[in-house]
Amino acid sequence: MFHSYDASGFYDEMLTQNGPKKHYTPFYEQILKLTHTELYEKHKAAQSSFLRQGITFTVYGEEGGTERTMPFDFIPIIIPADTWQTVEAGMKQRVEALNAFLHDVYHEQKIIEAGIVPRELVEQNPYYYKQVDGVSVPLNNHIFLAGIDLIRDEEGNYCVLEDNLRNPSGMSYVYQNRFAMRKTYPEFFHNYSIETLDKNLAKMQQALLSHRPQQLPEQQEAFAVLLTAGVYNSAYYDHVFLAKEMNIPLVEGRDLTVIDDIVYLKTIRGLQRVDIIYRRIDDDYLDPEVFLAESMLGVPHIMNAYKAGNVAILNAVGNGVADDKAMYIYVPDMIRFYLNEEPIIQNVKTYRLDDEETRNWVLERLDELVIKNVGASGGYDMLIGPHATPALREKFREKILEAPHQYIAQPTIKLSRAPAYQDGRFYPCHIDLRVFVVRGEETSILPGGLSRVALKEGSLVVNSSQGGGGKDTWILKEAKVHA
Repeated sequence: MFHSYDASGFYDEMLTQNGPKKHYTPFYEQILKLTHTELYEKHKAAQSSFLRQGITFTVYGEEGGTERTMPFDFIPIIIPADTWQTVEAGMKQRVEALNAFLHDVYHEQKIIEAGIVPRELVEQNPYYYKQVDGVSVPLNNHIFLAGIDLIRDEEGNYCVLEDNLRNPSGMSYVYQNRFAMRKTYPEFFHNYSIETLDKNLAKMQQALLSHRPQQLPEQQEAFAVLLTAGVYNSAYYDHVFLAKEMNIPLVEGRDLTVIDDIVYLKTIRGLQRVDIIYRRIDDDYLDPEVFLAESMLGVPHIMNAYKAGNVAILNAVGNGVADDKAMYIYVPDMIRFYLNEEPIIQNVKTYRLDDEETRNWVLERLDELVIKNVGASGGYDMLIGPHATPALREKFREKILEAPHQYIAQPTIKLSRAPAYQDGRFYPCHIDLRVFVVRGEETSILPGGLSRVALKEGSLVVNSSQGGGGKDTWILKEAKVHA
């Protein structure tokens, strides 16, 4: 089945030119026991399970906003225990430093005074909100849930591609990928002992409820809700899943009201005080009295309750200043400054384009580099130089010259690959891994996270909105698998 598969030229998660890697051998041998017909039928069954459960996302920009099921690929990413321990340590270190930065930047700004992060990069950042300067948040924790995107280079080394500290999505897909895998391909689990996902949603609920507002009496139990933009949001399934699993109400802005700086949920039994809001809408839409006046998604005066310490909003307001792609460059310096440690997992080399000499160097190499808008996500407003047409490169040249501060450049990394099975055949596809970090009184890492795969052959863009799909991610409990 793999006779035409080319494992050369890139780091491949599963295969070498001489066959499967040791920790993939039982899985590989199990594949060979299946016929092409069996593989095809199982593939169809797995895709159908996502459709039946309504696991969809929206592709914005398509005519009418196209709703699609998340493509699923059955070959998992299998990570040995010792490798995962390094990833876990690196993620805890990174998010701790980013949280320290957020607390600092809205209070004393020591890192700016020390000359490590340029003042203008903070003050001119559209996601830096002076409205929350000096505001205290429970546990001094600005990051309840982080989604850190990792890639592996051609040597197999993990690097951080970007940080998502505002409203990272995709955790529900981790669980549904595992569900689909166990239901459709149970035979592949027989020779493996892997970390389960079962306890992590309870840990997430516990972390959520630990963000008790400062004004809440100690003997009173905190009441939390998940605030969604509604059914038309691209990540709505994610919202429904997490609200259900954490046993908290799923609400929209119109379901909440603020009276005397206290937030209440409207119920058929009257008003219920709300102490913690896990919000899945962006800062600009939270409060029409403070941010966008035309917002119909938020709650008028909710920022008054937030600043008064009567309600916790998670993730905290203003986190975008830390996950801006230009600020990403300085995260290793944050780790050194706040933690006095060297980064465990490195950044991808990144160039800011404000400096004329750097900008000119980048403009001469648009056919070699990746250009990203510092505020965009989902694979939008991005140039992959080697794959772009001359016309598109010229368009990005004009964009950079018009607003150099709005873009960064990175080398085109030879992203690791893994086999994918689509259209009845196996072929190599590029992948990345979104690791979910949950912070409360303690920090926990979801074992594995969301492996995303660029199912379009040769593509480097893994985002579901750009044709990507998902894989199950297995963390081995021990170094050895059962042969």
